[in-house]
Amino acid sequence: MHVSFDSTGEVLVVTGGASGIGAALAGSFARAGGTSVVFDVAAPQPGQTGHGVEWVQVDVSDRDAVVAAVSAVVERHGRIDGLVAGAAIQPRSDVVEMDPAEWRRVLSVNLDGVVWASQAVLPHMIKRRSGSILVFASGLANMGRAQASAYAASKGALISFAKSLAAEVADDRVRVNTVFPGVIDTPQFQSANPGAEREHWAKTTGIGTPEDVTGPLLFLLSDAATMTGSTLTRDRVYPKE
Repeated sequence: MHVSFDSTGEVLVVTGGASGIGAALAGSFARAGGTSVVFDVAAPQPGQTGHGVEWVQVDVSDRDAVVAAVSAVVERHGRIDGLVAGAAIQPRSDVVEMDPAEWRRVLSVNLDGVVWASQAVLPHMIKRRSGSILVFASGLANMGRAQASAYAASKGALISFAKSLAAEVADDRVRVNTVFPGVIDTPQFQSANPGAEREHWAKTTGIGTPEDVTGPLLFLLSDAATMTGSTLTRDRVYPKE
């Protein structure tokens, strides 16, 4: 079954959109008629911009930089309809050996970055009484994992943050939902799951592609998704023919 979404005239900000799910979503939203604005610390590669995809090179942990970037988007387009907060890092280290700077960096990107981006877009959404914010969680927030304490902690905090924010802005008709995308074959997943660990996920849940997630995300960004404070979970990938 093919389901299409119409994003004509709408503007989406995607943090961490240089690769993986964010990049796939930015392209899909643009092909549906909207404008995707990628916020990423990396510079765009050839072919990543144009055809409805714009780029702002920004570190989401820098609140002032995020506010300035959002203001520039609103000045250029007059609106922001959606925010997908996907920027995250996932270094591996044991707690007893973790450098304090590494712990702070993970939380500043994965958690603070979502807070700053939400703070920046919300006044514009509230003014228009319309908007959708999607926060990426992770199964590791619930089950934990060795050498992933900082990442898991940041994702656990985001679950609580998204629930609270959803309640806060519900009367303003701004929706906030959390997404558990499942095991997706992204550069971050590859670096965090070498060798046997990748085989484990392939045998247990299956490994999806970034494009597998775009449909559910486009739904949550659309007016068809009337829920807020909800969680969309993709636990397992069904075998492809």
